[in-house]
Amino acid sequence: MSKTPTPSHISREDLERKLRAFQGDIKGAVDNQKTNLLAAAGVVGVVLVLVFFLLGRRSGKKKSTIVEIRRV
Repeated sequence: MSKTPTPSHISREDLERKLRAFQGDIKGAVDNQKTNLLAAAGVVGVVLVLVFFLLGRRSGKKKSTIVEIRRV
């Protein structure tokens, strides 16, 4: 077993410093990917709207009725 000296007391400042460093690393990575994720979400949204529009249009053509009005 490796015997490394461990501090007998971990202070609140030590914990806060470590957590802030960890949070800063993660926050930086998220900020870098945020614009890419927003652009991808926008493209997916536009594609979905287009697909639903085309499917609805096709469905409307298949079920359309012809109404004939005659004057007597």
